[in-house]
Amino acid sequence: MLDRALLADLAELTLTTAKRAGATYADIRLGETRREFSFARDARLENFDERLTEGFGFRVLIDGAWGFYGAQRLDSESLRVGALRALDNARAMRSIQKQPIELEQLPAHEAEWIMPMAKDPFAVDASRKADLLLAICASARDAGADFCTASLSIAREERFFANSFGARIAQTRTRLAPSFTAVAIDRAAGRVATRDSLTPARGAGWEYLENAGLIEEASQAGAQARAKLTAKPVTPGDCDLVIDPSNLWLTIHETVGHSTELDRALGWEANFAGTSFVKPHMLNELRFGSELMTIVADRSQPGGLSTIGYDDDGAPADSAEFPIVENGVFRNFQMALGQAHLIGLPASNGCAYADSPTAFPIQRMPNISLRPNPEECSLDDLFADVENGVYVVGAGSWSIDQQRDNFQFGGQLFYEIKNGKRGELLRDVAYQGRTTQFWSALDGLGDAATYHLDGTFTCGKAEPVQLAPVSHGAPPARFRNIRVLNTSNDG
Repeated sequence: MLDRALLADLAELTLTTAKRAGATYADIRLGETRREFSFARDARLENFDERLTEGFGFRVLIDGAWGFYGAQRLDSESLRVGALRALDNARAMRSIQKQPIELEQLPAHEAEWIMPMAKDPFAVDASRKADLLLAICASARDAGADFCTASLSIAREERFFANSFGARIAQTRTRLAPSFTAVAIDRAAGRVATRDSLTPARGAGWEYLENAGLIEEASQAGAQARAKLTAKPVTPGDCDLVIDPSNLWLTIHETVGHSTELDRALGWEANFAGTSFVKPHMLNELRFGSELMTIVADRSQPGGLSTIGYDDDGAPADSAEFPIVENGVFRNFQMALGQAHLIGLPASNGCAYADSPTAFPIQRMPNISLRPNPEECSLDDLFADVENGVYVVGAGSWSIDQQRDNFQFGGQLFYEIKNGKRGELLRDVAYQGRTTQFWSALDGLGDAATYHLDGTFTCGKAEPVQLAPVSHGAPPARFRNIRVLNTSNDG
C-alpha cells in the first residue's frame, strides 16, 4: 500500500509548480495498479503472473489548451520535471488548438473511498487459485468436454487525486474476472463446439468466487458444448428473440454505451469501431427505441466494475446517475470535464477514467443498464407470447459498423421457442439489425427478479489504447421480427 502522506506532498509540489507558471487549472493522479493473472489448460497450470506498476499523470490547462505528462515513477524530482514538461506541452498545443477548452468549476471534495469487500483476493494463496482453475477444467471434461481452459484476472487500483480547485481524493477498488472455455469435438463430422463461462466479472472480493458456482457451471458447460455438436441448425430468417441478460449486456454496451459517448459524437474518438450516428442536435429528440427502453448510467451499483466514489476528474459518483435513454428517447450524452460547453450544457456528468495514473483521463462509460419491467414479468412470460423465435444466452462474437448503427451478435447457447415454450438447442445462430430499429422492436421486459449484472474487464478505447472495466445490467428482453442468420458453412 502506498504512503498517502507522501502522495499528498508530491501532489502539492506539482500543483504549486503549475500555479506559479500561470496555469488556469491543473490536476494530478498518483498511485499504483496491482494485477494478477492465472491460466490453466486441462490438468496443468500454465501461467501465474503478478505485476505492480506505479506512477503519476499530470494535466494542466494554459490559455484553453491541455498539456499532459505521465511517468512510471513516484519521486519529487520526476514530478518536478514532469510538471515542467506538461506545461511546455500545453504551450505547444496553443498554436493548433482550434477551440479553447472551457472547464466547469467542480466542488473541491476531500474524501476517501474504498470498495467494500470481505476477502482480499490478493491475500488468497496462489495454490488455492490454481486448485480452483484445475477443478473447473476437470469438471468440464468430466461432463463431456474434450478440453477446457480456465483463467482468473484480478486487479486493484489505488489512486490519489488532487486538483487546483482544492480536491483531494484517495480511492481503492478491486475487481476480478473468472473465465473458462469448454471445448467439445466431433472428429467424424469435423465439428468443434465451445461454451464459455457465463459468470461475469465483478467489483468484488474473493467471496464472490466462493459463491459463484464456477465448478458447477463448468459441468453444465461441458455437457452443453457436447450437446451443441448435434444441435439442430437454426433456420435463417426474421423471427422473435428473447435475449438473456448474459447476452444483452454486450448489445447494450456496443449499440448504446459507445454510441452515446460525446467524444465519439464530436469526432474526437474514432478508434475501435469509429464515431457515432448519434449527434448533438439529436439530444432530447432522437427516438432511440420503444417506450419500454430506459437505460441509465450509474456509479453506485454494488458489484459494478465502474462503481467508484469519484471519477478521474474528481466528480462525485452521483454526477453519473442519469438516464441515457428514457422511455425510448435519447436524453444524455456521457461527458468528461471540459466537454459540456461544446454542446451548450453547463457541466459534465462524471464519466472520466484513465486506465493507469500515467494515462490522460478520457470519457469512459460508468455502469450502464437497462431498467427492468416495474410490473411482474418472468422469463416464461416472455416466452409465452412467442410463436416462432429464439432464446439467446451468453455473449459471443460481435461486429458493428463505424457509426454504431449496423451490427451482428452471436452468443453461447440458443434455444428454439415454439408456441410459447422454450424448446430444443440450436446451433450456428447470429442476429443482426440496425440500432434504433432493433431497440424499437423491444416489446417485453423481465421484472426486477430477472435482472442480472454482467460486463467486461477490458473495454478498449483511444489511441494509445486504454482498457476500462464496465458493468451492464439488464433483465431478459423480447424483440420482434429480428433478422437471424445461420453462420455455418452449410447454412
